[in-house]
Amino acid sequence: MSKQTYKVCFCFQRRFHVTVSEAPADIKSLFQEYSENGIMTVDNLHRFLIDVQKEPNATKEEAQAIIDSSHLNIFHRKGLNLEGFFKYLFGPSNPPLSPSLVAHHDMTAPLSHYFIFTGHNSYLTGNQLNSDCSDVPIIQALKRGVRVIELDIWPNSKKDNVDVLHGGTLTTPVELIKCLRSIKEHAFVASEYPVVITLEDHLTPDLQAKVAEMLHQTFGEILFTPGSECLKEFPSPDFLKKRIIISTKPPKEYLESKNVKEKENDAQKGKGSSDEEAWGKEVPNLKGVTGAHEKDGLDEESNYDDDLDEKSQPYIAPEYKNLIAIHAGKPKGGLTECLKVDPNKVRRLSLSEQQLEDAVDTYGKDIVRFTQRNILRVYPKGIRVDSSNYNPLIGWSHGAQMVAFNMQGYGRSLWLMHGMFRANGGCGYVKKPEFLLTAGPHNEVFDPSVKWPVKKTLKVTVYMGEGWYFDFRHTHFDAYSPPDFYTRVGIAGVPADTIMKKTKTLEDNWVPAWTEEFEFPLTIPELALLRIEVHEYDMSEKDDFGGQTCLPVSELRSGIRAVPLHDRKGEKYKSVKLLMRFEFI
Repeated sequence: MSKQTYKVCFCFQRRFHVTVSEAPADIKSLFQEYSENGIMTVDNLHRFLIDVQKEPNATKEEAQAIIDSSHLNIFHRKGLNLEGFFKYLFGPSNPPLSPSLVAHHDMTAPLSHYFIFTGHNSYLTGNQLNSDCSDVPIIQALKRGVRVIELDIWPNSKKDNVDVLHGGTLTTPVELIKCLRSIKEHAFVASEYPVVITLEDHLTPDLQAKVAEMLHQTFGEILFTPGSECLKEFPSPDFLKKRIIISTKPPKEYLESKNVKEKENDAQKGKGSSDEEAWGKEVPNLKGVTGAHEKDGLDEESNYDDDLDEKSQPYIAPEYKNLIAIHAGKPKGGLTECLKVDPNKVRRLSLSEQQLEDAVDTYGKDIVRFTQRNILRVYPKGIRVDSSNYNPLIGWSHGAQMVAFNMQGYGRSLWLMHGMFRANGGCGYVKKPEFLLTAGPHNEVFDPSVKWPVKKTLKVTVYMGEGWYFDFRHTHFDAYSPPDFYTRVGIAGVPADTIMKKTKTLEDNWVPAWTEEFEFPLTIPELALLRIEVHEYDMSEKDDFGGQTCLPVSELRSGIRAVPLHDRKGEKYKSVKLLMRFEFI
C-alpha cells in the first residue's frame, strides 16, 4: 500500500470508531431474532439477556437501563436499533466478568482455604541484584490488590536501625519505617481484607525489639497479635478485615551479609534461562523447564532444617515474638516432617519453585493435605535474578495459598497471576475449590497427578477487535501499512487442560474481524484461566505485541462480551478490546 493511500485510510478511520456495518453476521442475526420492526424492545432485550447472555436473574429494569444508557447514542426510547444493540455489546457495560467489585466468595473460612495474592521481595524496583529498594513498588502492589508483602529486614550500616534490602547484593536500601508507613496508608485502598507482611529477618534481638516498636507505633490497633503461641486454626479473612498480620520465621542466628561477588557468580549460572520476548516467554509446563541439578543460588530460605522446638532457638526479643501471628519454619527431618499436619497448631512452610517441582511427584497428595490446614508459600528460585516468574498453577493445583511473584516481572506468568486475582471482586483472596479442601471417607485427598474426566467444555468465539488505531501510534506496527493482527486464545490450568490456539492473520486492518470458534475441554475448570493475546504478524522481525488479558474461567460470564485488553504491565488500554462469545457446553 502506498503512503498516499495509507494517509487516506487513516483520515477515513480517524473519524469513526467501529460502525454498525462492521457488526459480525451473528450479531445481526441475533438482532433479527430478538427485535420487531427493527427495534429491540425492553421485553426483547430482557429475553436476549436470559437466553443468550445466560443471565437468568436479569430484570426488565436492567434491560431498560441498558436502553437508557447515554453512551449508546440511540434515538428510540422504547428500544434499541441495530446500532444501539451493537454498541451495547461492544461497550464498557458488557464486560466478561461481573462488573461488581464486591467479594462474593464465602469469606468466613480459615485463611488456609484461600489463594492469596502474594508478592516476592516486594520492595524491589527491578532485578534482584542491583536495582533500587523503595516503597513505591509496595504501594503499586497494594493498589493492585496484592495482600502479602515481603520485606527483607537487615541492620543498617551503623547497626543501629533497620533497612529493607536484598541481602548480599548491590541493591540500595530503603528504611523499614518508610515501607511500614506506606503499607499503612495504602493497605486497604483496593481491598478491605487483611494484609500479611512476611518478614525475612536477619536482625539481632535488640533490633527485633526496635522493629516491634515500629510495628506497634505504625499500625496500632489494626495489628493482629494473637500472642507468642501458634494458632490452632487460622482466622478467616472476614474476621481479619482491615487488619495487618505479621508472618516470619524466628532466625536461627544473626546472618551477616554474604559476599556480593559470590552472589553475582551464582547469578551468572542462571542468565541463560532468561529469553524474554517482547511480551514475555511462554509459560512453562507444570513440570518446569529447568532441571533439578540447578541450584537456587539466591534463594531466601536456605535448605537447612529449622528446629521449631523453642528450646533450641536463640534468644528472641519477646515483644517481637509476640507479634508473629503466622509462624514459619521447617522442622527437622526433611519434607516428610515438614508436611506433617499437627491438629493442635497451624503454620507456614516456604518452598522454592524448584523444591516444589521436585517434591510433587513423591509428595503431591501430602502437600494437598498439608495445605488444607496450613499455609504453603512458594517463591521464585534464586537464579531468577531478572525478576522473572514461573508457572503459578504448580502451586495452586497443590493447594498452595501464597504463590509469591515478582510483581515487576512483567510477562505471561504474571498475566496468569493477574487473571486469577480478577476473581472474587479483585479483593486478593480467592476461595480454593472444594476438592482441595476436603478429604474422603478414607482420608483420601485430591491427586493433582491424575488425569480427570472432562467436566465441561468452553466454546470461545473471537469475533473482532478495535481500538489499536486510537491507543497506538499509527506507525507502531508498520511504517507504511495497517497492521496484520491475529489472536491467540487458550487455557492455562492443569496439564490436561493447558493449550493455546490462534486465529488466522488478517492483513492491513485496524479493525480485524475473525469470527473463529475454538473449543476447550476442561477437566478442572475451577483452576482454569482463559488466556487471550493479540499480536501483529511481522514477516521479517519478531511479531509485535497488541494486547492481552487473562480471565478466571470459573467467573466467566456466558454470552457475547466486550473484552478489554491490557498492556504488557497489566494496565488496561483506553480503547483496545475484543468482541467475543463464551458458551459452556
